[in-house]
Amino acid sequence: MTAPTTGSVRVNGATLHYEVRGHGPLLLLIPGGTGGAAAFDDIADGLAAAYTVATYDPRGMSRSALDDPEAEQHVAEHADDALRILELLSPGEPARVFGASSGAIVALHLLTTHPERVERVVAHEPPAVMVLPDAADHRELIARVRETFRTQGLMPAMAVFAAGLKKDDDAGEPKTEAELPPQAAARAERTMADLPYFVGRIVPGFMSYTPDLNRLTALADQLVLAAGQESRGELTYRSAAFLAGHLGLELQHFPGGHIGLTTHPAQFGERLRAVFGAQ
Repeated sequence: MTAPTTGSVRVNGATLHYEVRGHGPLLLLIPGGTGGAAAFDDIADGLAAAYTVATYDPRGMSRSALDDPEAEQHVAEHADDALRILELLSPGEPARVFGASSGAIVALHLLTTHPERVERVVAHEPPAVMVLPDAADHRELIARVRETFRTQGLMPAMAVFAAGLKKDDDAGEPKTEAELPPQAAARAERTMADLPYFVGRIVPGFMSYTPDLNRLTALADQLVLAAGQESRGELTYRSAAFLAGHLGLELQHFPGGHIGLTTHPAQFGERLRAVFGAQ
């Protein structure tokens, strides 16, 4: 793995840590969950053969410190953070952008608000559950996660959250956990520290976000909706499939499930190169 060039950029209310590898047109990778920039370590070198690959720790996670550790989090502000990195690293040219999970929500908002800065967005399983016909059920899920976190703590809230994401026909069936590559397993231990922040502030704000469907329809030629081959029927797959259908796009399937980036990094990176190379 090639050591990246690192830097920091001051944004409203935070200082972001970012990393850059390679040469060529800019490809910004926006992580989801608690992964941070390190989530892309296993695919960044391969992508850097064709692109200047940039990623970062979202505000409040890992090395990107908030001025106010208790600040509420909003999708628009996170999208502004991504915009600042684009302006810093690719000031004269629109960039390619990939977002995973909550990072895909950021990428969608970036596209709708600053399409001139984006050549193409690939959004992998954005949890945009407010677009679904059963959105009311998911509002209740978000409220249960928030209340459980407040009254019982992190792990009970995580259990409620995980149960709400699974397939409808998974109830009562044991699920085989995906085996993580050694590097990913080591990162998982480090990212546990960000889970309270993720569950307490990212999950409620990001899953309550409703993308501008009219705007996305007008910009559909700049967007690819993607989902994991193994996550069919899960909540985040459903939201990606719904958006693709609504916008008249073909849903692109990637290796693995919701965290295929982590469990199948080599295949995932190849698929991402193919999707961006197809434009």
